[in-house]
Amino acid sequence: MNERTRLLRAFDDAVASGAARYKAANMMGLSQRTLKRWRHANGKVTMDQRPQAERIVQPHQLTQAEEKAMLSVCCQPEYRSLPPSQIVPRLADQGRYLASESSFYRVLKKYRQLSHRGRTAPARNVAKPTSFTASGPNQIWSWDISYCPSTVRGEHWYLYLILDVYSRKIVAWEMYDNESGDLAKQLVERALLRERCWHTPPVLHSDNGAPMTSYTLRARLAELGMLMSHSRPRVSNDNPYSEALFRTVKYCPAWPTKGFTSLDAVRKWMLSFEHAYNEQHLHSGINFVTPADRHRGVDTRRLARRKAVYERAKRLNPRRWSGNIRCWEATGAVSLNPGKQQETERNKWAA
Repeated sequence: MNERTRLLRAFDDAVASGAARYKAANMMGLSQRTLKRWRHANGKVTMDQRPQAERIVQPHQLTQAEEKAMLSVCCQPEYRSLPPSQIVPRLADQGRYLASESSFYRVLKKYRQLSHRGRTAPARNVAKPTSFTASGPNQIWSWDISYCPSTVRGEHWYLYLILDVYSRKIVAWEMYDNESGDLAKQLVERALLRERCWHTPPVLHSDNGAPMTSYTLRARLAELGMLMSHSRPRVSNDNPYSEALFRTVKYCPAWPTKGFTSLDAVRKWMLSFEHAYNEQHLHSGINFVTPADRHRGVDTRRLARRKAVYERAKRLNPRRWSGNIRCWEATGAVSLNPGKQQETERNKWAA
């Protein structure tokens, strides 16, 4: 009994016992199409014709001597840590041509020498963070910690800050003199009470800092039924809303460039900033309405008034308008770490 007949019988026995056809084929390391091609309509098994096939030598095929010359070059001390993309141009500078870059890769793979070259770590695939979408306030929160410098060199305080991703509103903040998971837990509890969403907690996103991943915080969030989301290591783009807010804080004209005199001074400054940011700042990411208005759901009225102003101006002097008026529609749902399809849909909506 040849190998094909044995595999087909084992496949038939597995299917007769109730196994799915595709699963039985996968267990053999074959596809269903291959097994179907092996079997004739009359039930006979086709024989493997590859051993009897005549090998055709291509006129442009590399010879054994050429392949050995390529391997010899790749193993030389000056080339053994370089990829073919670096070796081929260097050989060309010396007036030598052995083969193309793709041929070098193919030969190295054939002789199992296509491994990572050099001392740097090989590239690795990092899983993308989970994407969440907020269609209203208190569905996704983002939080982080940043430094607030003192007038004394080497002394600073830590600003803990939580904002709502949908409205960009600062929902809670506090200033401490150290980083701690227990302090972060207290801030989250205060934010839930302040926003009255204790029984329907939002997703909490953060980076991978020690306070964010501390057991104290994780255990408390698990008790509250609050889902945690984390950025990829060393990827600040995964937490863009907190990073952008901290930039707004520190580039504010009223920010003391020489530092704060005391912890109370920092807290007083943040109180005034929170009010100005939430109630007065027109945020570009939400079509220039205040975070507080969007959080309360009254941003649509402000945008409708703007639209009416523009429409009236166009009716009074239509020759100054070559197209439609500026879009004053409310921004839609906001995604945290959107995928390519979500990003495309968002850009299409914005256009």
